[in-house]
Amino acid sequence: MPVLVAVPLVLLLVIAAFPYGMLKGVVADRLAKRFGRPVVIGAMDRVDTIGFTPTIRVRDVTIPQAGWAGSGNFLTLREARVTFPVWPLLTGTFRPRDVVADGLSLALVRDANGRTNWSRPGEAESGGASSDLKGLMIRDATIRYRDDKRRRSAVVQVSSDAQGLRAKGSGTIRGVPVRIALDGASVAQPTPGPWPFTATIDGDRLSMRAKGSTDVPLDTDAMTLDVTTRAADLRLIDAVIEAGLFGTQPVALTAHVRHDAPKWIVNDLKGTIGQSDIAGHVTVDKQDGRTKLDGAVTANRFDFGDLASDEGRAEAAARERTIGPHVVPDTRIDLSKIGETDGRISLRIARVVSRSGPTPVRALSTVLALDHKRLDVAPLTLVLADGTAKGSLRVDQRDGAPSPLLTVDMRLSGTRVAALPGTGGDFTGRIAARARLTGRGDTIRAAVGRSDGRIGFVVRDGTLPQRYAAALGFDAGRALLAGESERARLRCVIVGLKVTDGLGHAAPMIVDTSASQLRGTGTVRFPAERLDMRLTGAPKGDGLLRLPGAAFLTGTLSAPEIVVPAQVKSVGNVLKALGRAITGKQEPRAGDADCAALSARVLGS
Repeated sequence: MPVLVAVPLVLLLVIAAFPYGMLKGVVADRLAKRFGRPVVIGAMDRVDTIGFTPTIRVRDVTIPQAGWAGSGNFLTLREARVTFPVWPLLTGTFRPRDVVADGLSLALVRDANGRTNWSRPGEAESGGASSDLKGLMIRDATIRYRDDKRRRSAVVQVSSDAQGLRAKGSGTIRGVPVRIALDGASVAQPTPGPWPFTATIDGDRLSMRAKGSTDVPLDTDAMTLDVTTRAADLRLIDAVIEAGLFGTQPVALTAHVRHDAPKWIVNDLKGTIGQSDIAGHVTVDKQDGRTKLDGAVTANRFDFGDLASDEGRAEAAARERTIGPHVVPDTRIDLSKIGETDGRISLRIARVVSRSGPTPVRALSTVLALDHKRLDVAPLTLVLADGTAKGSLRVDQRDGAPSPLLTVDMRLSGTRVAALPGTGGDFTGRIAARARLTGRGDTIRAAVGRSDGRIGFVVRDGTLPQRYAAALGFDAGRALLAGESERARLRCVIVGLKVTDGLGHAAPMIVDTSASQLRGTGTVRFPAERLDMRLTGAPKGDGLLRLPGAAFLTGTLSAPEIVVPAQVKSVGNVLKALGRAITGKQEPRAGDADCAALSARVLGS
């Protein structure tokens, strides 16, 4: 029995008085395997004599830099004292309680592909972890940081003592100079409960201030913050928070933030982007190397032009000058740069504005769902000046496609002709339209220029001046003699385009009035929006002076032109038409088109 008691006592004594200095080589070897490069420890010895929370002193520690990260050392340390409990160490877990470091230099590097020199070789980058530290003192410490993936760098001096934890330095974010500072409560002698701190990034083009606390000292995986930020471009903020955001006009935002690693929860988000206001909430969750977003954004007043940086606006303006006025927008839809971001954001805008002039869209609501480079915008509702457009858009750039595949299915209803610009109130009628197109391109305009599908446009139950109705039937006599106040009934306008590789063939094209009918054949070429139509018309009654021949619709959708050939307007042709009117030998008259059937045909189900 005395032996059974003595053996455990001897083991405890050995553990309590173990000379850890003899493990210097083992520790160096373990660190070498951890970092994938040789580690040098000049000296290691035990400071205290006996106990189960030993204090170890190490001196002259050197870990060379990873070969891909540059020259010099990853870490140099003049001296450190570490106190830790023995029992977790027996199970392979090292949990330091108190650390005193003097003369620390650390060079952290992340390359353009996301590889870091602090992760285990061959393993993905990982974040921080919670700590059991009860005390931390740091003297003469410098941390150098270079991140080629996010284009940021910094050199920071760090100290920790009874007065608090401080870090101060300077760096750049996307080439913008900034000053960096951190002020926190003391972790040399921490008190139980949350650890308060304030962190700032300050520069002419980027300023961020975060005031809050971690649940336990230094555990950034569990913290609460109130954040205020302003930036010349949303991409500057994204270079800090890494949420996959894009370039914009200047930004000013405030938010309440909670971090429970790996999840960020952003509430009470408020602020401005350019002249637009936004409010909402979002959860950012990092899983398996991807960023997942879930939230809602509202705006009382929003200009989509604010979602482009000055550089992006200049590029868009240059494209506008090159291609001229157009109906189909040249909005970029390339998703290649947000390949690591997924999410679902609901969006509601009470009032859409544009600094470039009046916009036909008055309000908007939709849900944006992004999944591995496929963006669904559905259901999409656009409130127009007089009417509504509803439907969906999909931008799909999966499988490494160089250009995204755009799929459009939109319906227009409730709009009247009088609401369209350029009509001047001469025409009235109810408009319905539908576009179903699929094509590839880096912009909406480019994708439509290579698209297949159908476009339908219908006007029903309206009126127009009698002189125009007569002209549509090529009846020059009645067009000239019609009174200014005389009106004709516009039964329907039917335009259906079958689009193949960006070329739309009119099938059909009919303008049917109570006095005449116009028919057209030809094409619309996208993305130039070039018209090439042949127009023929006939009256529904006896023509007073009916001109034979055809007219042509040319120009673009933004600036159409009616061309009447010289031979149609010639004296001979007019005399021929006059002779037919006198002799009663008229060309065949037009009948009523089946407007309902034609409308259903071009608009689809």
